[in-house]
Amino acid sequence: MLPLANLLIVDLSRVLACPFATMILAELGATVIKVEHPQAGDETRGFEPFFESGVSGYFLACNRAKRSVCVDLRKPSGQAVIRDLATRADALVENFPAGTLARRNLDYASLKPLNPRLIYLSCTGFGQAGPHARRKGYDTVFQAMGGLMGLTGERGGGPVKPGLPVADLTSGLWVAIALLAVLRGRDAPGEGTGQGSHVDFAMLDGQVALLTIAAARYFALGEVPPRLGTEHPGRVPTASYRCADGRFLHITCSDQHWAPLCRALALSFEDDLSTNAARLAARERVNAAIAGALARLSRAEAVAALDAEDVPNGPVLALDEVLADPQVAAHGLVEQVRHGPHTHPALRLPFRFDGLTDPKPQPAPALGADTDAVLRDLLGYDPARIQALKDEGAIR
Repeated sequence: MLPLANLLIVDLSRVLACPFATMILAELGATVIKVEHPQAGDETRGFEPFFESGVSGYFLACNRAKRSVCVDLRKPSGQAVIRDLATRADALVENFPAGTLARRNLDYASLKPLNPRLIYLSCTGFGQAGPHARRKGYDTVFQAMGGLMGLTGERGGGPVKPGLPVADLTSGLWVAIALLAVLRGRDAPGEGTGQGSHVDFAMLDGQVALLTIAAARYFALGEVPPRLGTEHPGRVPTASYRCADGRFLHITCSDQHWAPLCRALALSFEDDLSTNAARLAARERVNAAIAGALARLSRAEAVAALDAEDVPNGPVLALDEVLADPQVAAHGLVEQVRHGPHTHPALRLPFRFDGLTDPKPQPAPALGADTDAVLRDLLGYDPARIQALKDEGAIR
């Protein structure tokens, strides 16, 4: 059995953050009904990259294991379908701009009387209140305003965004955590409230909450951490270095690794640098010495020398190298998933369970593939009612 079997989640979200969250929950066993617009569906169905089959890899990456139902939320009869789904759901997830669903009587205040146990999560850029509540934003906006971009970049250079949409993806993780937390609070044996809840999650808040050790340096030292590239503001050595073959190797050391590092790279210093405080004071000299030593070794030679001394290190791998890495292969992180008549590679969830079924990548739904089945089997609509909704354009 998958751990979230028997949970029913209505997913009104689009694009990346919340769809990523609900995909995680779906592959952990929840039944996730993805509600899409009857004409275009989730806009990421039209996002690159596309497989040769014509299917969007972007959409597949965040919507596996769901059921697709097409409903036009602008039509009163479409809104009635959502209300019927909400009465049967454990949770509903939405990422519309603040106030949008209230105008359609699909906000938490409207749905709570229909299902007092409903967990209703609203994900917006800036939350339901505050001076920025009505502002629009995307992943990079939240990276910029949440501090991540200001911390990222080379010494003396401008801000740099990470190579992945970190604000979207980490927001998805926050959303999944929040849903699991409130579901546990509702259903805990003997202690659960038995009542639903409205979760107000702002993506900006999620980014600020990730500042952790950067914020700790500011709270403790009044320090605004500068951009240091791959270096760490409070630990030396921690950096990526170019090897003789042009490839990069990242090294991170604590005090117990300093002597083994010096042995591995044949380094010697006149003064005692066995403590991190001493190495912090000598940051430039330490990094220059390590860079000089690695410039004489290929990356493979450097890895072998450091591994022999148990010094933490890792080659800086390109994406193709990551996916071909033997450790990744040993953990089966890439699997083939069928989508219609085609198969596509996909990344599995990084969990293994003892006593429960391990999650595996499942197909993503075709647009509206499950509309009839969900309305018939879950909501009990008869064929005439379903056809009438189709004729009206409320469903597809």
